[in-house]
Amino acid sequence: MSVIAHLRIPASSFELGRILEMEGGTSIVLENLVPLGEKAVPFFTVHDASRDAFEKNVRKHPSVESIREVSKHNSQTLYALGWAVSRDLFFQAIVEADAQLLSATGTSTTWEFELRFPTHTALSEFQESCSNGRIPLEVGRIYNPTKPGTGPWYGLTNTQRDTLMRAVQGGYYSIPRRMSTKDLAEAFDISDQAVTERLRRAIITLVENTLVAAMDDEFEAVD
Repeated sequence: MSVIAHLRIPASSFELGRILEMEGGTSIVLENLVPLGEKAVPFFTVHDASRDAFEKNVRKHPSVESIREVSKHNSQTLYALGWAVSRDLFFQAIVEADAQLLSATGTSTTWEFELRFPTHTALSEFQESCSNGRIPLEVGRIYNPTKPGTGPWYGLTNTQRDTLMRAVQGGYYSIPRRMSTKDLAEAFDISDQAVTERLRRAIITLVENTLVAAMDDEFEAVD
């Protein structure tokens, strides 16, 4: 099953961070990382206010082969960078782990990444590669993506979510049970049968959008 990880890394500890060094409070957004043969071409946006100085600094970096303006929109310019990714242990580890770049934003001091790894094993191997390369990687939130389109509450309606949370927190599922179906029904001003049906639907929805979705991902990975 795929896993998403939020990472933080000092800009000075990986090659691309040093190449794309920004001044002051200016930030840069890495839009995509496209593998082309043995290369990985990053696409990123820069605010026009710092564009000239940025281009000058990037072009003179020894790892840069080319920098190309792709498009402009409002006050931002989208660039494509040709560089020697093999010299960047951090991005080489991303490529080798077959990870997908979801988001990345950098400043003069720090970069933050959101990466999707095909498996937990791939994430562990990526972390090991960074450790071996002495890259000070700070790993934040790690989670499994749920079934697409389910939203932040895994497809639950507000009433299903509130009822299920009240049931769990009130001890409905505890042994011995501290809350009855009648207590729940009175709390939401509905019948015993209605609250039982609401809980049943909520549990089915949760299972389908988490456990079943995770199992489907594992089968797809095997195929």
